[in-house]
Amino acid sequence: MSLSVNTNTAALTALENLNKTNQNLTDIQNEISTGLSVSSAKDNASVWSIAQGQRADINSLASVKSSLNRAASIADVTNTAGSEVSDLLVQLREKVVSAMDPSLSTTSRTALNADYQATLRQISQVVNSASFDGANILNGSLTSNIQFLANAQGNSFITLSTKDMSLSGPIITLAATSTINTVTSATSNLALLDASLANVNQALGDLGAQSSQISAHITFVGKLSDTLTSGVGNLVDADMAKDSARLQALQVQQQLGAQSLSIANQAPQVVLSLFR
Repeated sequence: MSLSVNTNTAALTALENLNKTNQNLTDIQNEISTGLSVSSAKDNASVWSIAQGQRADINSLASVKSSLNRAASIADVTNTAGSEVSDLLVQLREKVVSAMDPSLSTTSRTALNADYQATLRQISQVVNSASFDGANILNGSLTSNIQFLANAQGNSFITLSTKDMSLSGPIITLAATSTINTVTSATSNLALLDASLANVNQALGDLGAQSSQISAHITFVGKLSDTLTSGVGNLVDADMAKDSARLQALQVQQQLGAQSLSIANQAPQVVLSLFR
């Protein structure tokens, strides 16, 4: 190899290798600082694109879970209120049967009727209080069932059915103004009460099944989100143990590269010795 002061091939080679080492060192430091082997499309366009698509689904599933949690809360409030209504109807039946006793005095029948009507008012209060986040599916204020998100695409839904348990409604046929102040009225109300109680229990069974479906789907959505998150991690997460070893190796290479460049830069000094 000829000696030249204009072209130092060894220095150029050493500089090229040092620049490459510095770039690799920058890349590995970026991986360590972000924890990601693919943090942008520049790192790996196809993997980054796949990961971004999965991240979009994960974020959408968070909205789905929020919607389902709201559904679960509405169902819980509804079931609690519905169970209370069923218990109150059982109490009403006891009062109605008592009022069918022809031997009751007028005073006793009046007191029993007052207690009966107070229980009817309590049913209305329970039904009207069964609201969560402005939604009440027991008092007839909603004309249609409520649907909640079931998937990340927003095209599948879980339904929570309305159950109108207001007095004189389709489920509880007893009128709010009904009385048991006579044996005849008590007898006629008993049939309505038995039918109402059966209707309420059937409605609660339907709500219980829907509530179980909602709870199961919440669990599924949580597991699906966790699985997608793990999948994204498998695609883009950096192997920190591997990166640590790689970082130390590159730091050594950087030091050796700098020393190699320093030695190569001293080569033209040999030319001076030829002209002494």
